[in-house]
Amino acid sequence: MPSVVGLLEQHELAARRRVDGLREEADRIQAELAAAEQEWQEWVIARRRVGAVLTPDSGTAGVEAVVRDAAKAKSQVPVWREGLAWSVLSVDYQRILRVAADRARLGQGPVTCQEMAAEFGMDVVPARVEALRSKAKRLVARGWLAEPAAGRFMPARGVAGPGGGS
Repeated sequence: MPSVVGLLEQHELAARRRVDGLREEADRIQAELAAAEQEWQEWVIARRRVGAVLTPDSGTAGVEAVVRDAAKAKSQVPVWREGLAWSVLSVDYQRILRVAADRARLGQGPVTCQEMAAEFGMDVVPARVEALRSKAKRLVARGWLAEPAAGRFMPARGVAGPGGGS
């Protein structure tokens, strides 16, 4: 007859696997959503530019409106590309990148979410750690961070310091 603790561990493991699977699916969907939003914004910009060209006496006002609208990010974490600065990210995401970059710069290797929580002065409790893990996974999905081993994060190749993304 199996022990109660053994049965609990089996149920816990099954629940953890389900959570991990759903989290991976959510990250995949978030990345797909970001790509779809980017494509949509490109079509919006194209339509506005054509409208600006076809409208008489539009001057530069139409171009300025297109640039302003293009600068409005619809995604909280845009997909990383060459030259993209950390400043496009919210402060929370910048803090995660800073800790990972500092660790890499000091040769300390990838950082775990528990270490991030401690670094940020948070209580190292599952709720806080999982919130950080979700944000770190989103940064991985968008190309800002790499996850060389499960639960260990470091800056992705090419992502530089806060000033720029190259």
